[in-house]
Amino acid sequence: MKKIVFSLIAFSFFGVALAQTEVDQYNGNSIDPIALYEQHYRVRLWMQMDLTEKQNKGFYAVNGELTKFILDLIQSGEIDVYKNDSLTSKSTKEEAAAALVRSEEVQYPEWAPGNSYYQGDIIAFKGKNYEAQSDNTGINPEESPGGEWAVTQQGKALTFGPRDVVRLVIKEDRIFDKRRSRLYFDIQSIQMYVFDDLQNLFKPVGIVRYKDLEVKFRQYPAKAVWFNRQNTAQNKNFADAFMLRLFHGYIIKTENPDDLDIITMISSSMGDKFRRIDGVNEVYRQENLLMEKEHNLWEY
Repeated sequence: MKKIVFSLIAFSFFGVALAQTEVDQYNGNSIDPIALYEQHYRVRLWMQMDLTEKQNKGFYAVNGELTKFILDLIQSGEIDVYKNDSLTSKSTKEEAAAALVRSEEVQYPEWAPGNSYYQGDIIAFKGKNYEAQSDNTGINPEESPGGEWAVTQQGKALTFGPRDVVRLVIKEDRIFDKRRSRLYFDIQSIQMYVFDDLQNLFKPVGIVRYKDLEVKFRQYPAKAVWFNRQNTAQNKNFADAFMLRLFHGYIIKTENPDDLDIITMISSSMGDKFRRIDGVNEVYRQENLLMEKEHNLWEY
C-alpha cells in the first residue's frame, strides 16, 4: 500500500514537473513559438526603424500610418501598453495617455464682468479660452459685439499625433530552427518614439506587444494597409509586410551581459577618442557579423 501511494505521489510530481518543463520551452510572446530544444542558435536584438526613410514610407502613408493604427488601438483600450520591453509590466490607460502629452493644459482665470482687460489678455469662460483683441471692461466674451474677444486654443493641452511618432524600436529574436533548418525572425515588441521639440530629444511614448498587434492587423485589414508605392494593386497587410521584411531598420543593440546599446559600448571602450563615425562603423560591423553567422549556420 505504501509503495502504491509513493508511486502515485512520485508520478504526480513528475507529471507536474514535466508539464512545467514543457510550458517553459515556449516563449509566450511569440506569434509562432519555437521550442527551446529545437533552437540551434538564437540572438536577441533591437533595431531602430525611421518611418520617414524612403523604404519605410509604406508604413507611414498619410492617414494610413502604422502609428495611427497603434494609437487608435491604445485610445480605444483594445491593446495593452507596457512600461518595458520585457513585457512584464503594463501601463494604465491614464499613464499611456499621459506619455503622449506634448504640453500640459494651462489654467487661465475666469472672466469677471467688473475687471478691466487689455489687448492680449487671456481668460477662461464656459470651458473655452478667449484672448482680448482690444482693451475692454464688462464685455461678455461669448457675445463680443465689437470683436473685443476671440476664441483661442492657447493654453489647451497638446498631444503628439501619429505623424509625430517618427521612430520605432523593434525588439526581435533571430532563431535558427535545427529541425526545419531555417532562420526565423520573431518580433517581440515595438516601442514608439516622438521627437519632443520642447526638450530637443526623442521621447519614448509606449511599448506594445507584437503578438497582440498582429492579431489586430488581421482583425482590421482595411486599416492595416502597407502602401506599395510601385504597385497599389499589391498593397499588403501590415502583418504580411513585417513577415516579408519590407522595412529597414539598423541594429542599435544586441543582447549582452551589461545590457548596453552598441553606441554606449563602443564609446565607453574608446573614451575621449570616440567619434560618431566610430559608432556608425560598429553598427555596420555588428550587422555584418550577424549576417556571416547566419550564413555559416547552413554549413552545420
